[in-house]
Amino acid sequence: MYRHILAAVDGSTTSNLALQEAIRLAKDQKAELRLVHVVDETPAYVEAPYQVAEYQKASRQAGQKVLMTCAAAVQEAGISADTKLAFIETPDQRIYDAIEDEVEHWPADLVVIGTHGRHGFRRLLLGSVAEGVIRVATKPVLLVRGA
Repeated sequence: MYRHILAAVDGSTTSNLALQEAIRLAKDQKAELRLVHVVDETPAYVEAPYQVAEYQKASRQAGQKVLMTCAAAVQEAGISADTKLAFIETPDQRIYDAIEDEVEHWPADLVVIGTHGRHGFRRLLLGSVAEGVIRVATKPVLLVRGA
């Protein structure tokens, strides 16, 4: 029985499929649902210091928009969810670390995340947040494969 389900969302089609599964599970299990979106505030390259603040502000706004859109889908399904915007502030942090931090700070029983199912060179080049979550997870993880 899952009482607390954490869904990692990024607004992609794959993430939205995972969100729909998290909604189904939350309804079925009568569980609390938390939506988490991670914002990477470490720009790869910025020419001027004032651009860092602009980049961070735009990133936070985009993250809030993702969470609002996902929360609206949850509400439309007839349940409620709280939202959490998490941040990566140093280059040594990874998205999956921020997700796991949230799993540890909120009493999540299950993590739901979408996976693109990349393999070979594309996986090597792009990495996989879902794979990282699985590697560091302290709770069960449900992967939802993208279409």
